[in-house]
Amino acid sequence: MNTRTREGLFFAAATFIMWGLLPIYWKALKEVAPLELICHRIVWSFFFLAFVVTAKKSWGEILTALKDPKGKILLAASSSLIAVNWYTFIWSVSNNHVVEASLGYYINPLVNVLLGFIVMGDKLNRLQATAIGFAIAGVLYSVIDLGRFPYIALTLAVSFGLYGLVRKVMKVESIPGLFIETTILLPLAGGYLLWLNSQGTLSFGTIGLEETTLLLGAGVVTSIPLICFANAARRLKLMTLGMFQYLSPTLMLLLGVFMYDEPFSEARLVTFCFIWIGIAIYLYDGIHKHMNSAQKAK
Repeated sequence: MNTRTREGLFFAAATFIMWGLLPIYWKALKEVAPLELICHRIVWSFFFLAFVVTAKKSWGEILTALKDPKGKILLAASSSLIAVNWYTFIWSVSNNHVVEASLGYYINPLVNVLLGFIVMGDKLNRLQATAIGFAIAGVLYSVIDLGRFPYIALTLAVSFGLYGLVRKVMKVESIPGLFIETTILLPLAGGYLLWLNSQGTLSFGTIGLEETTLLLGAGVVTSIPLICFANAARRLKLMTLGMFQYLSPTLMLLLGVFMYDEPFSEARLVTFCFIWIGIAIYLYDGIHKHMNSAQKAK
């Protein structure tokens, strides 16, 4: 294993472990309302990313992206989608739904495949269709047995899937793109925080020093995993990187069950089993295609 691959594996593991442990961070800020929390995340991400973009001398990429009329529309769409995803995730953590949030990120890769088939015209082979079928069966079982729609899981999976789809067709790298997205969201987020301050209900500075410091760090915990992900993507094959993505929901599931004592009934276990079987089929298909490509390359 060469140095570049080892570095890639380190960055991939760091990325998905940080994302998987993120509920711990938001749980420490449970006194802050989810809407205020996402606004802090946007505002402090903007300032931190401005520093990163300046350090990496990436302003040219940002200006190029903003000159593209189609790119502006796509960036507005991606900004809305990431805001929905961030708010849903923070709300789910604050309201003790970490287990269901983990289900959303287990489903997400299969949603990506389905979106690729529907929107991009990608071919859907038999194994991929079977994997998606198991995921749908898991969702339907949850609806029938638990008597409610897993809206948190599906909102997270679909919003992040659509976000990835939009970003795929954009001609801008992850960090400059996220900076533009936070810039678009900044007036709304900053305006809401200023309004809270005028009403005397702003949490920042009025809660404990530890919590205020964590609010300031919201931009760092948002951006650092993305920087690691970008470094991993440049060093690893997509198949290898894809294997790591299940670290995050697995860690979230373990946190939800064992650290936060969220219920994990037999019915929920059956739902997860359907999803896990779908993921296993999806991974088998990916590994099989990767091995065939490697053999043909020889």
